[in-house]
Amino acid sequence: MGLTIALVILALIVGIAIGFFGARRYMENYLRNNPPISADMLRTMMLQMGQKPSDKKLHQMMQTMKNQAKKANKK
Repeated sequence: MGLTIALVILALIVGIAIGFFGARRYMENYLRNNPPISADMLRTMMLQMGQKPSDKKLHQMMQTMKNQAKKANKK
């Protein structure tokens, strides 16, 4: 009886760990392949705010967002 309970608890812990890391890897791949904000979306947002976006400014904003994402991943 004690062995059965120990095996159930061990299986539960292993299942939770595998599920956590599997979900984490899936979300990292999903966000890498489908970034939340693209250059076209930034351009549209800037036009809606009344700004005329230049390619240089869009590139700077995209680089800033990528750098912030890298910093957030390191923490």
